[in-house]
Amino acid sequence: MKKFGLTVAAAAFAATVASGALAQDITIGVAGPFTGPNASFGEQLKRGAEMAVKNINAAGGVLGRQLKIDFGDDASDPKQGVAVANQFATKKVPFVLGHFNSSVSIPASDVYGEEGIIQITPASTNPALTDKAKFGNVFRVCGRDDQQGTVAGQYLAKNFAGKKVAVIHDKTSYGKGLADETKKAMNAAGLTEVVYEGVTTGDKDFSALVSKMKSANVDAIYFGGLHNEAGLLVRQSRDQGLKAAFLSGDGIVSKEFWSITGAAGEGVLMTFDPDPRKFPTAAKVVDQFKATGYDPEGYTLLSYSAVEVWAQAANLAKSLKMADVKKVMHATKFQTVIGEVAYDAKGDLTVSKYVWYIWKNGDYSEM
Repeated sequence: MKKFGLTVAAAAFAATVASGALAQDITIGVAGPFTGPNASFGEQLKRGAEMAVKNINAAGGVLGRQLKIDFGDDASDPKQGVAVANQFATKKVPFVLGHFNSSVSIPASDVYGEEGIIQITPASTNPALTDKAKFGNVFRVCGRDDQQGTVAGQYLAKNFAGKKVAVIHDKTSYGKGLADETKKAMNAAGLTEVVYEGVTTGDKDFSALVSKMKSANVDAIYFGGLHNEAGLLVRQSRDQGLKAAFLSGDGIVSKEFWSITGAAGEGVLMTFDPDPRKFPTAAKVVDQFKATGYDPEGYTLLSYSAVEVWAQAANLAKSLKMADVKKVMHATKFQTVIGEVAYDAKGDLTVSKYVWYIWKNGDYSEM
């Protein structure tokens, strides 16, 4: 009788342990530049992911389990990004939101594919990320540089026809990729650049480049890169008397850009997704952010939507396995804060749109 009682107790204990194991939190990864010159973008990813997880957990979580986040700081460095990816693989996370930079996302994506991890980036726009993905595990909630570059190149050809344009880039996968796609579209529309140059990320002095563009009498400068170099280039151009129009892409979607340019940033144009803060689907979440004193600018809501997409896909698949989840992701239309999200066979959005913004008085707004 005593033996039977112990057996029952042991069985009950085992069931409790098993039940507890099933109810354990699910850890997801969030990777981006949380330190270094692009930390303001990392903060956008972090804020978006945290709010999404908070709301998803309040609604019951994923597969009846709560989510928690493990953050991986890649500092916008490809090697560090691969190290972060390997750390996430060791921890067996099923999903990673990230990375921010295309030059980091591309090498990290191989690790995620090999280790059975879904990757959704809110910001990496280089076409190679999805074009060359080997495992079908890579997705975006942003557009591609060949789409963004077409919009920019056609705008330049139309609005600066017969004038002199400089195309500058920061030599990265993102910056050079976007500049080259812009140049390609501009050239196809009949306008050829008079200056094409690359700068090095981290450079602070662009006086020689500005002098070269002044000598060429450029009317417009297109820059492919991020806000740090873009801001300095704008400010130094104005300081040296170069009044050319300045245009760029979604790498300057941060108020940090204005903190660098000051008044010199007035009138700068950039392309980005339509402002999700204005979408009816985002109204409640935007209010949540603002209640905390945070403006969900830039990639914040795109990051939120990426977590939403994965959570919905995992629940529909009733699985955390990459093969099951990616199958659902390719076949489903997801309702998110940025509206409906659906994917093509590559993992790119079936619908992507870029619009123009203008910087005025320290902020940016759609034109």
